[in-house]
Amino acid sequence: MQADITYSIRSVLPPPPRYPSQVGYGLVPGYAAPMIETNNILSHPSGPEYQFLVGEGLYTLKEDLHLATPPPHPSEAPVINPNPLATTPQPATAGTSLSLVNLDIRPPPPGLFRVGSRANGVQQSIQEHPDESRSSSGVRGSSEGARAASSDAGAIFSNTPAFGEGNTLLAQTNSKDNKRKKPKNSMTKSNSSFISRVIVHESLHKRLSDRPADGLFAFANINRAFQWLDLSSPSKADYLTKILFTKAHCLCHDVNRLTKTSSHIDVIMGFSTGEIIWWEPISQRYTRLNKKGLINKTPVSMIQWIPGSENLFLAAHMDGTLVVYDKEKEDAIFSPEDEAATRASGESIGVPNGVKGCNYTSQIHVHKSVHSKNQKANPVAVWKLSNHRINAFAISPDHRHLAVVSEDGTLRIIDYLKEELIDLFYSYYGGLMCVCWSPDGKYVLTGGQDDLISIWCISESALIARCQGHHSWVTSVAFDPWQCDGKNYRFGSVGEDCRLCLWDFSVGMLHRPKAASVRQRGSSFSSRFASLQRAETQNTTTSNRLRSDSNLSSSGDAPAEEIPVPTTAKQNVEPHPVEPRARTAMLPPVLSKIVDDDPLCWLDFTKDGIVTSCKSGHVRTWNRPSGDSSTPSQSQHGDDN
Repeated sequence: MQADITYSIRSVLPPPPRYPSQVGYGLVPGYAAPMIETNNILSHPSGPEYQFLVGEGLYTLKEDLHLATPPPHPSEAPVINPNPLATTPQPATAGTSLSLVNLDIRPPPPGLFRVGSRANGVQQSIQEHPDESRSSSGVRGSSEGARAASSDAGAIFSNTPAFGEGNTLLAQTNSKDNKRKKPKNSMTKSNSSFISRVIVHESLHKRLSDRPADGLFAFANINRAFQWLDLSSPSKADYLTKILFTKAHCLCHDVNRLTKTSSHIDVIMGFSTGEIIWWEPISQRYTRLNKKGLINKTPVSMIQWIPGSENLFLAAHMDGTLVVYDKEKEDAIFSPEDEAATRASGESIGVPNGVKGCNYTSQIHVHKSVHSKNQKANPVAVWKLSNHRINAFAISPDHRHLAVVSEDGTLRIIDYLKEELIDLFYSYYGGLMCVCWSPDGKYVLTGGQDDLISIWCISESALIARCQGHHSWVTSVAFDPWQCDGKNYRFGSVGEDCRLCLWDFSVGMLHRPKAASVRQRGSSFSSRFASLQRAETQNTTTSNRLRSDSNLSSSGDAPAEEIPVPTTAKQNVEPHPVEPRARTAMLPPVLSKIVDDDPLCWLDFTKDGIVTSCKSGHVRTWNRPSGDSSTPSQSQHGDDN
């Protein structure tokens, strides 16, 4: 009888999951992880549920490219009886994120930023007045457009100095035949235990030679896999190259827009182990940096090439540190104490990790400066921001400022050329997950665990609006450069509630501080950031700051506050307190729609539509409205705002 009961219990209870890291593979707990590798699947769903209507017209789903989620590596030890309530940290993962690259597009002409117009008249620019000039040169979305301003050296702000300018040890050395240097190791013949498998398309070189010059490449990281895709090919589901790593998850990557040509592409990848790979996909060669965490052992949450540099890139580690690497330099063990000892002055401007009394809210601690004379090996520079993980950062269009968001709910504005903290803001509550700049550099968007998107005006050091529409954490935000003209702005956001939200705002619809009128605004864009270099002493109080206040804005007798007089001494920054909801404008979305079955993690705008991705590997492309229906609505939309 007892045997029968035991048998019946075993037949009812499901077997325990074999792999403990299901969350790391984008799976819902309780579902078995895939045991075999699958191929990418391209589908074209249709129906009313795959459409959404906005002011300018109807967006429709063009295609759904499902990237194959790799199974766990056999070397991962199974857990027989996992505890669902355990607090054991899961492997760091970032779901699916892409970089869209067009090799044929050259740097845009000078100008603050451009609103692209479709050649067939489908998408016209938003204009306040009919006689406003319109640029005919299209821009490339946030990967190949909004970031073009911050990626093509000197294309927009030619007067911005280069990162590390003045340090001759960082000067670029050109090769004899002017050929770009390749990584030193072969990816296909590698015997490294870090790389599990490399699959190269059998007719790779033929596909590269036959593809159109203006075709779009896509690089995608999904868990422990990295794929190189040709989105201009009819068989776009067939990857050009697929790399499977042994245990490390590829969390982030970036493509160097300055060095990309038809024969050379520089790609960098950041991993959950803290290691970094520089990969050149056409020659299939690679180099490992920060090997075995020699410089920093914590995962890389975000990585990006420094604008205007062929070799330098910035990596955000999850211990709250920003590290600048050189792709061609060897690694060396780094110690803040040793770096301080080698300074000519004998004084350290950095504070080593673990030292009590570090105030990370008033300044960044430069453990190694880009102007250091010790530049024989990596790292080039090390900046400690806090003891909390950095979730994301964004480089401003003027190539001068960094916006960094962290798990502690802070937004830091940093002048990374001077290695100085300029401003610090707090979220409403919880950590901040994502950040981006407007194409003209006037505004910064942040999204986070408070389910809100916040709009910050950097030149006024103020929160000007919060956007409420998501029902869970906001994971990605991006501006639509084809719907921005300096007075009217369109941006999008995605979150773990599987929703895509679109938002519109204009300068006139938001409350402006009365005190802002006393600022002297220059004609150039860089003059708007002069106010960021304000002097702040130890006795500075928050009452001396200019910030958004709807009460002051609405009252006509509110006196203008006195602006502090700048000084040459380097002063600490005092953080802004959290703005209450009653004093902050609340912006509703123009669209809020569930567009996927799984939590969304990435968003981008292209000339032809919107691209989203989710944690399970679905990459969906939404076509913009057709020209006949969108052109009148577009003009109406711009005039209304």
